[in-house]
Amino acid sequence: GGRGGGVRVVVRVTVDLRAEHVSRGEGQGLRRQRGEGNGNLRRAPPHPPVPTLTDWKHDGVRVVPGDQLDGNVPSTPGMDRKAAINFARVGAQKLWAGTVTIHADAKTGAHHHGPLESVIYVIKGRARMRWGEKLEFTAEAGPGDFIYVPPYVPHQEINASAHETLECVLCRSDGQAVAVNLDIEPVEKPENVLWVDPTHPHGGV
Repeated sequence: GGRGGGVRVVVRVTVDLRAEHVSRGEGQGLRRQRGEGNGNLRRAPPHPPVPTLTDWKHDGVRVVPGDQLDGNVPSTPGMDRKAAINFARVGAQKLWAGTVTIHADAKTGAHHHGPLESVIYVIKGRARMRWGEKLEFTAEAGPGDFIYVPPYVPHQEINASAHETLECVLCRSDGQAVAVNLDIEPVEKPENVLWVDPTHPHGGV
């Protein structure tokens, strides 16, 4: 009765230990397990060693002050990005985080970010997102709201205000910048989409 629609397979396994017993090592679980079809016991491969850091002071937690972000990153006209967390700055292997500011009444072109996932947190202003093959869907977000952009989704980021700057925090699931520009003729009137989930069954902003 799970929420997912995939197939669930339950496999029942019967283990016959017979005369020989399996000894348990300290902190290593089962040290020997049965071989395939011959009844012999063989030694299980050892667990890989847990990597240890030799210098927690410099290789541990990193704090990047807000006034020391790196503005030397690719940006779109009308949009300014600054990097806080990436490989160059802190050695991050699997994500990028920083800030993005969109000027009043500005917008990006249609694009997607390949296999990357993106999360946008709105600090100030009003963000309008359009997405779809013809940018036929739209939704807006305000301060305190999160926006999730899945991989390969054609989308456009818009500052919904003609007078106020839009300020956001942006996180992506890889340190490499991927932006694929798309030649899309958008529909004139996109459909407004409300967020529907178990806590908002009738839709939220």
